[in-house]
Amino acid sequence: MTTITPIPSPPALPLVGNATQIDPVNSLRSFVEFGDKYGETYRIYLPGGRTIVFANSHRLINELCDEKRFTKIPNGVLEEIRHGVHDGLFTARPGEEAWGIAHRVLMPAFGPLSIRGMFDEMHDIASQMSLKFARYGSNTPIPASEDFTRLALDTLALCSMGFRFNSFYSKEMHPMIEAMGGFLVGAGKRPSRVLPSFFYRADDAKYFEDISVLRDTAQEVLEARKRNPDNRKDLLNAMLKGVDPKTGKHMSDSSIIDNLITFLIAGHETTSGTLSFAFYRLLKNPTTYQKVQKEVDEVIGKGPITVEHLSKLPYITAVLRETLRLDSPIPIFGVVSNEDQLLAGRYPVSKGEPCTLFLAKAHLDPAVWGDDANEFKPERMLDEPFSKLPKNAWKPFGNGARACIGRPFAMQEAILCMAMLFQNFNFVLHDPNYNLIIKQTLTIKPDNFLMRAILRDGMSPTQLEHRLAGSAPSQESSKLQGEASSASSTKGQHITVLYGSNSGTCESLAQRVANDASRHGFTVDKVDCLDSANGAIPKNQPVVIITASYEGEAPDNAALFTSWLAESKDSNLLKGVDYAVFGVGHHDWVQTYHRIPKLVDTKLEENGATRIAEMGLSDTGSADTFTDFETWEDGVLWPALHEKYGSGDSHDESAQSTGLDVEITSPRTSALRQDVLEALVVETRKLTADGEPAKKHIEIALPSGQTYRSGDYLAVLPINPKVVVQRAMRRFQLPWDAHITIGGAASTQLPTNASIPAHSVFSAYVELAQPATKRNILSLAEAAQKDEDKDALKKYANEKYSEVQDKRVSVLDLLEEFPAVEVPLGLFLAMLPPMRVRQ
Repeated sequence: MTTITPIPSPPALPLVGNATQIDPVNSLRSFVEFGDKYGETYRIYLPGGRTIVFANSHRLINELCDEKRFTKIPNGVLEEIRHGVHDGLFTARPGEEAWGIAHRVLMPAFGPLSIRGMFDEMHDIASQMSLKFARYGSNTPIPASEDFTRLALDTLALCSMGFRFNSFYSKEMHPMIEAMGGFLVGAGKRPSRVLPSFFYRADDAKYFEDISVLRDTAQEVLEARKRNPDNRKDLLNAMLKGVDPKTGKHMSDSSIIDNLITFLIAGHETTSGTLSFAFYRLLKNPTTYQKVQKEVDEVIGKGPITVEHLSKLPYITAVLRETLRLDSPIPIFGVVSNEDQLLAGRYPVSKGEPCTLFLAKAHLDPAVWGDDANEFKPERMLDEPFSKLPKNAWKPFGNGARACIGRPFAMQEAILCMAMLFQNFNFVLHDPNYNLIIKQTLTIKPDNFLMRAILRDGMSPTQLEHRLAGSAPSQESSKLQGEASSASSTKGQHITVLYGSNSGTCESLAQRVANDASRHGFTVDKVDCLDSANGAIPKNQPVVIITASYEGEAPDNAALFTSWLAESKDSNLLKGVDYAVFGVGHHDWVQTYHRIPKLVDTKLEENGATRIAEMGLSDTGSADTFTDFETWEDGVLWPALHEKYGSGDSHDESAQSTGLDVEITSPRTSALRQDVLEALVVETRKLTADGEPAKKHIEIALPSGQTYRSGDYLAVLPINPKVVVQRAMRRFQLPWDAHITIGGAASTQLPTNASIPAHSVFSAYVELAQPATKRNILSLAEAAQKDEDKDALKKYANEKYSEVQDKRVSVLDLLEEFPAVEVPLGLFLAMLPPMRVRQ
């Protein structure tokens, strides 16, 4: 006996149904929440009595893919996109003749041989992007989604119609691209309108203006090809010259324009999103990152990439498949029921009722993917396990006759891009604390995802250009580069400083080494995170490493480096590397205390590197890390470097030589590299009785796109109390509206070369209450003019230093205690560590 189970629904309101419960900016999140609450299926109600059934499990998806029972019909956003592309391949209704003609004409153009023939043009655009990354330099944040969008658009335009947008050579996008963006935004908003169209006249005017730009540009490209025909084997020629084998008809000009625009819309959004998600997933999973790079190195090596290489990169293919499972750029596609019927033998759907295949839930079905369905594991997508997946378990390219015709094109483009980038660069997150935030338009992409690219093998951008072109650099350029290196090597021994840091402490310590280096006769080439040296530690200069351990794990911006080093077992791999390590940890984590710095120190030596100074360690739970570091730096590191390399202290040993060059004239998360957002404190109340130690209940409304689960950390980027800021302003006799401009060559995390209110610097950028270190106090003593002040300060730096630590006496406290001591504002700021998050 059949048991009919009504499909559950969120409570609906009259007239508007569930429309008010759906996030207008990120409807995907609302649909996921409905799925979490109602299970494998639910029905939502929309204005006008419309309904949509959502399928969230593999067994329901499998049934909806039966083209005899269900048919794809464009609705919602796709129905709106028909205003611009009519009956193009992705928006046609069943039975429309133009779709059949276009599909049969274009199928050969998307065949394996045709796609292979597009390799050179794909390589051209990927090379442009790679050279842009190289020329920007390793410190420039790369907006991944934006640049991968440029890649996908330029590749599609060149391969489909021989047209160059030249997106990598201009800050401004081509007018056609701007119009496409406006068109897609407009199409996304129109289905959720609840008022008559009269209220949206301005929006509609812009929407149809964008459509005109799109169609006029495509028309111009088409007419230009007709006037100047050629033998290019691209999609435009296929559409112009192809004959439908069934009807004997050619595609009409209107249909050609529809499909040119369709390719650009559908292809650029999906490929750019897939690549962005893939790089995010790899940077958050160091082991898989290392496997990708190892595969590229073994298969391609250092030579030019050829089309033959692409089929020999199964792990990259698996990475892309797994990315498409977890983060399908189009996580929804729809069908309608051909008749009244039951889903899974129990859920009734009506004839003509829209049904949504919701991949954002179905691709996580434990019945197919197991208990670790939410984890990123490319191994499950290698060819053998992939071939054994249940039917219709993986559907990012759609289904059946209406599946994405451009799948081979997209996969070849994505594999080539990843291979080229991993061959030539190491990548790191610009902000190691970044966690995925979804931006939803027609598709989904990571929002505000920034990464940095560091050239591998010590290459210069010019050398990369020659590698990509398959040529060798000229002897003259090599000679000039060698001469430049020789010249630079005469300016004191060069060193590299690397850090692993989540909260900013170790990065601040690394900046101190860079700041102090010139006083000791050394030149710092680079201050960067450990991941920037992944697989490429300098061998021509000493390397100073400062890293923390977080619950026994590496900091986010050291995870790739640590994973690579831990897996290396070649005693000659790092011969020629000289290093010193300083580690930071907290004694509460007894089993993993200082695990990462000790691992780095040990594995460097095991792989052939030479330790030039004993490792320094500090416990943030019971000591002043900055003082511990200064003690190690002055007593261990610099003496060891002097002994090894013979560099002496520079002639200018004044404490003020390390100060910042500050010009006084009448924003901070990026400068401090802290990825934080503003949150609203909804409620705070005291839980303890008067006289008891205070404990409070605090409720916080998280910013849009942020989530919190039990066990997560809540990080707060604080500001200094107003009273302390006012003390600093008074001490340096600064008016309330004073601005300062920080310049000079000293390394700093403060905003440089820009006028900024002094009040803001004191409030938000520096730790005014940080206890003074011995070096800070001795600097004040050196600046003192009165002998009694000098003597008192020297006592604070020596026999009375425990009092400074116990009472947490800051540099500002000392300047107030000794008002006759005058120090430049630049030196004062240089003494203070940058503001750090509390968690």
